[in-house]
Amino acid sequence: MNNDNLPLNGLKILDASTMIAAPWSSTYLADFGADVIKIEHPEFGDHARGYGKQKDGSAVFWKTLNRNKKCITLNLSKPEGQELFKKLVAEVDVVVENFRPGTFEKWNLGWATLSKINPALVMLRTTGFGQDGPYSTRAGFGTVAEGMSGFTSINGEADGSPTLPGLALADGVGSVFGSLSIMIALFERANNPDRKGQYIDMSLYEPLLRFMEPHLMAYDQLGIIAKRVGNGSVSTAPRNSYQTKDHKWVALSGATQSITKNIFNAIGREELFNDEKFSTNEARLKNVEELDMLIGGWIVERDLNEVLQVFNDCGAVIGPMYDVSQLYEDPHFKYRETFITIEDKEFGDVRVPNVVAKFSRTPGSVNSLGAAKGEHNHDIYCGLLSLSEEQLDELKRLQII
Repeated sequence: MNNDNLPLNGLKILDASTMIAAPWSSTYLADFGADVIKIEHPEFGDHARGYGKQKDGSAVFWKTLNRNKKCITLNLSKPEGQELFKKLVAEVDVVVENFRPGTFEKWNLGWATLSKINPALVMLRTTGFGQDGPYSTRAGFGTVAEGMSGFTSINGEADGSPTLPGLALADGVGSVFGSLSIMIALFERANNPDRKGQYIDMSLYEPLLRFMEPHLMAYDQLGIIAKRVGNGSVSTAPRNSYQTKDHKWVALSGATQSITKNIFNAIGREELFNDEKFSTNEARLKNVEELDMLIGGWIVERDLNEVLQVFNDCGAVIGPMYDVSQLYEDPHFKYRETFITIEDKEFGDVRVPNVVAKFSRTPGSVNSLGAAKGEHNHDIYCGLLSLSEEQLDELKRLQII
């Protein structure tokens, strides 16, 4: 797709962040046409280049984490690098960084400095605990945020330990809030007569903490401390995972009265809906173990396809619990192009998640995967900043780029 047709065409972002949460924020905007310049240290690069599984010595996650970006190198700890960064700042709308608070100020690149260079600048600053406060100087990763947000306290089996997620959950949630915050700031700037920008202080623990709101309100107003319930729920019954006869797993939820009635119809136990132990959600929560035995007992005697067919025919809410390999084979996912195949110079054909969400008139696009370190140095320095070939060579010699 031509970038000129994408909804964020013309938006320029300078991404000086590393690893996951902050880079993902700019990637989501790049999917919709934002021109993102990704900065890496000339020697070490982004730590994400060594994160996770590797293929031929290269991180596979890098390809989608930093897709649709132009990758350049720049040493921000050197005065010459700082001056080049300032020149780039004058040309962009947004700066994204996630260094520990005070680091950009140490490099003479803090908000006070950059906002003078570009008064319309929007700056996303993502850290573990925010730019100020008692914990602000601490190092912070998503793992710690997942613990301190309260999430792990409700995740896991009832008789087990608090359980960390099997993916970068805090980073992922924080990245979406980061993208949202950038767009809010840009909208405000567009409606601001003097087009003045602002900086955004984003911590890793606060976005995930927002997802804890049902439990937070229950504690604040009722004094209830949420406990781990495995795959169950403290709010809805039935809600659990169940194994089928062919050793597959399904997840179902009876979040409304009508859906619960459909579940009872599916297992041939229509009378349960009038049983005082199961007639209301409150009653079902009190008798959830017996309820799970009734539903699970019916499911375990049937193969996955039969279970799905019967439940869906009855209007019950159910779905298979896929492993990663099954995601690529689902016919509905294929129809909606949930995954898209992109040709990469290093890996060949690569299947990556498609753009979220699907816009009716101005859809996003995946045009390229994560680039090599410094791949776009010439394009940006000699193009955008109009440096000469000789100047570029000198910057390389001095290890500025």
